[in-house]
Amino acid sequence: MTTVARTAVAEPTPVLELEHISKSFGAVNALSDVSMSVAAGEVVALVGDNGAGKSTLIKTIAGVHPRDGGTMTVNGEQVSPRKPIDSTRLGIATVYQDLALCDNLDIVANLFLGAEKHHAGFLSSLDMEQVAVGLLKKLSVKIKNLRAPVSSLSGGQRQSVAIARSLLGDPRLVVLDEPTAALGVEQTAEVLELIERLRAEGHAVLMVSHNLSDVFDVADRIVCLRLGRSVVEFPAEEATEEQVVAAITGVSDSSAQKRRKRRRDRAEEG
Repeated sequence: MTTVARTAVAEPTPVLELEHISKSFGAVNALSDVSMSVAAGEVVALVGDNGAGKSTLIKTIAGVHPRDGGTMTVNGEQVSPRKPIDSTRLGIATVYQDLALCDNLDIVANLFLGAEKHHAGFLSSLDMEQVAVGLLKKLSVKIKNLRAPVSSLSGGQRQSVAIARSLLGDPRLVVLDEPTAALGVEQTAEVLELIERLRAEGHAVLMVSHNLSDVFDVADRIVCLRLGRSVVEFPAEEATEEQVVAAITGVSDSSAQKRRKRRRDRAEEG
């Protein structure tokens, strides 16, 4: 994988490090050579065209699709998650694009779904609500009524609830699959602010996104996947959108520049 040159600085110890990850489904090589890392207090954006392998990679990290080759290291220890609970125990939380929320349940019930608190055989509703209030306040998520059904929430609020639920186990790494997809401008801003708070709290964040504007807003580094390979890594503050698009599509900067020059020449001739 090509890395754009930058001034040498001391790199933090990665929470997650992947080296030469491969995954096949029969004769289809979904991943053939993916290497990347995510450190604590860092947001890494994973970008690529449809079919580049992004979904397969995050499901490999989450233990849904055990890798076929390569190494995966969490906090310096080589691991091999083979089911989702393995990754959860390693401190990896994944929020998928569909959010997996129950519309008919309230916010507290959704936050603790499958991990409810009990006392003497009964649900500890008050304890769960207190934890929910503290967690949402910590993340600056503003929802007035925690007993309102999730179906009544906006898209941004629903995404915030899904992210908050992933933090109940205090994960080291939070993986977000298209967190701003289908959201309006205001809702997108809320979710991006939440991602920045995750970074400020010291979580490592891996964000999969097609929206390069969102990527440049919050990411520290950008890893580009193409045809199942990690092809280029950019420091976000030094990269341009044109460079990232060129890496995603496999079109060189020089080719893109030639096309722009041809368009300018035609416009001048016209």
